[in-house]
Amino acid sequence: MALVLNEEQSMLRDSARGLISDKAPVAHLRKLRDDKDAVGFSRDLWKIFAEMGFAGLLVPEEFGGSGLGAVEAGVVMEEIGRTLMPSPFLSTGVLAASALTRGGNAGQKSEYLARLAKGELIAALAVDEGAKHRPLKTALQAVRSGNGFKLKGAKAFVVDGHVADLLIVAARSAGKPGDRDGLTLFLVDSKAKGIEIERTAMVDAHNAARIVFNDTDVTADGVLGEVDQGGALLEGVLNLGRAAVASEMTGLSEEAFSRTVTYLKERKQFGKLIGEFQALQHRAAHLYTEIEITKAAVMRALQTLDADSDKAGAAVSVAKAKAGSTATLAVQEAVQMHGGVGMTDAFDIGFFMKRARVCQELFGDAAYHADQLARLKSY
Repeated sequence: MALVLNEEQSMLRDSARGLISDKAPVAHLRKLRDDKDAVGFSRDLWKIFAEMGFAGLLVPEEFGGSGLGAVEAGVVMEEIGRTLMPSPFLSTGVLAASALTRGGNAGQKSEYLARLAKGELIAALAVDEGAKHRPLKTALQAVRSGNGFKLKGAKAFVVDGHVADLLIVAARSAGKPGDRDGLTLFLVDSKAKGIEIERTAMVDAHNAARIVFNDTDVTADGVLGEVDQGGALLEGVLNLGRAAVASEMTGLSEEAFSRTVTYLKERKQFGKLIGEFQALQHRAAHLYTEIEITKAAVMRALQTLDADSDKAGAAVSVAKAKAGSTATLAVQEAVQMHGGVGMTDAFDIGFFMKRARVCQELFGDAAYHADQLARLKSY
């Protein structure tokens, strides 16, 4: 399969790029940060996002969505990465939509998916519990109680957790941390009794939260998928999220590169444009090739997810690891080639460095995915 967008996907890219570049440039993120906005994103802009069909991109048509796939979600995420736009698209439009579509029963789908597609519901996936992404290390307990369960434990780095209406919580209902079996996903009202939510101040000015569950009651109707068999469902949702974040890092890398090349063509030193120095030309050329390789790896992962998501693990790990290392290189080179001004907050390039660092960690860094790939290939 060719690693390029088809006509419809190109039109989607152009539509997303037009909206995001116009309504949410980097200055939009800067204002939200400087104003210490309590929400962390623009609800009005999210409403426009939903009206244009982006919120329901992955929602089946029967529930008011577009019924599209991973490639289309990646297209939107790449455009989000270009301007660092804060929005619930990843948490709600990608992760939650995928989890509900894949694992939800008829009642759960009808209750949540239509609202999600309209932009009326914000959802968050609560997986990680420590400093590093280790989903199988889940220790939050789901103990049977009457006709349901009680959740006890804490989650960290929950993207959009402080504004979510619905939480999709990975909990251990059997076995011990590290076991592949024994995980269950639960749909939990964020306002349920026993939940404590603390917004986490992120270095990149994006949203995350720490959430504590103090014997929070969940009925059997709140189980997403099968009890004790949620590991496969969770992995499928996370793989889509990882590929989406890889797409965001691709857009971030391209924008950092573009801004740097523009600066090289404008900045003069020793009486000549710094872009004329061969050493900087070589570094820029190397970064360009790394970005192109990354774009191919990410596109392959997205296409594999659409073709056979159960067999996409290796392609996704390659894409996430490569996108993380490329984004790191892109922002480091951008800051260095901009010189001292690149280190100042007055210049936007620093925002790209901070976001790249967070995206690198989100859903597994390069080291995690190198290990995952080695395990999949039995190295």
